[in-house]
Amino acid sequence: MRKKYATAVGFVITAALAASVPAASAAPAAGTARAARAHCPQLDKNISWFGTNRAKLQRMIDERGTCSGRTGGPRPVAAFDWDNTVVKNDITDATLAWALKHDKILRPRSWKDTSKWLTPAADRALTEACGTSVPVGKPLRTSKNVRCADEIFEIREKSRTMAGDAAFAGDWNHRRTVPAYAWIPQLFSGHTPAALGSFASKARAEQLAAPVGSKQTVGTHTIAGYVRYYDQQKDLIRTLKAAGFDVYIVSASSEPIAEAWSGGVGLDKAHTIGIRSIVRKGKLTPGIKGCGDVKDGMGEALPYMDGKRCMINEHIFKIKGAKAWKKQDFAHRIALGAGDADTDVTFVDDATGAHLAINRNKAELMCRAYDNEDGRWVANPMFIDPMPRKSGTYACSSTAYTRPDGTSAPLRRHDGSVIPDQVDAAA
Repeated sequence: MRKKYATAVGFVITAALAASVPAASAAPAAGTARAARAHCPQLDKNISWFGTNRAKLQRMIDERGTCSGRTGGPRPVAAFDWDNTVVKNDITDATLAWALKHDKILRPRSWKDTSKWLTPAADRALTEACGTSVPVGKPLRTSKNVRCADEIFEIREKSRTMAGDAAFAGDWNHRRTVPAYAWIPQLFSGHTPAALGSFASKARAEQLAAPVGSKQTVGTHTIAGYVRYYDQQKDLIRTLKAAGFDVYIVSASSEPIAEAWSGGVGLDKAHTIGIRSIVRKGKLTPGIKGCGDVKDGMGEALPYMDGKRCMINEHIFKIKGAKAWKKQDFAHRIALGAGDADTDVTFVDDATGAHLAINRNKAELMCRAYDNEDGRWVANPMFIDPMPRKSGTYACSSTAYTRPDGTSAPLRRHDGSVIPDQVDAAA
């Protein structure tokens, strides 16, 4: 059971004065309450935010946290995506790059075993590039075999082979999963969760030590070679926790990878939700745990788009079955949601207090942010090396929404009206 609200300082002082001071003396009590609120947990004013965003977030913290005067009920919840929301760059890419450079991918019996959606073309490309001389279950020599490393990373990055063939095919719900995301924990099958966590920790040390702007090479791919925690998000999480919020990470990274990083912002494993692999005999398997009424399988339900809502509802609010996919009542929704991409839009939109959108020019998220239907959206440029302002407008009224079958449609408000095209303003 989650902890109950701590009694608000201002409420205690005001109540005590009301009990002992005549009604005519109410003014000093009000002044005392205002003074108490001034000592509520505050965002660091020396850390820069875009426009008035710090003030907007502080107002939400004051409204919903321990200084709100509320004395009962569950703690308010804040949920953050991880990559490019709490940190700059991608911890899954960093971990995979480290693993490929250190020969940590174990050869599968068949590449088809790694994903139910892997195409014959991808199976052939991986088999030809990585070879069959290494025994099944032993490390592939990806540090030396550039072709093998290239095929693996190209499939991860672009869902295609180096020859340009589709790497995944078939049917999946495009608002619940994406095969390339599921494929990363599936690639680490045969390792223990602790081993995968150790790979992520070693990659973390390298990435934090590398200068901002660094690049690295994987096969022939050039990718970011550094990761940084955002000072603004570290401070926001610190302040939320001090104000009585229950703070979670909800990431489409493999959970052991996310856990290797989340401690850096003061969050433990119990508050880190990622892709949850099925473990047998202590080892990771290609199986992935489901959500709601989607049974365990091969990645049919990930913490991805609508899947992040399901994970929050199921693991934080304890809502089971098909209902976990649905938007809940006010009392069973997060107070703050923070994300940077369309993969985050559903849970960020569910927030009741503030929707923090880090601008990476992703249409569905930024259309909602700029339309600002409930007046609680907070759009902010990336804190390090922000994206350039998008030329033209976001096509909100025509193609910004992704249907479950993967096709595009107009993005609608909650009242059913279509969101008009939006100009990029937080850049």
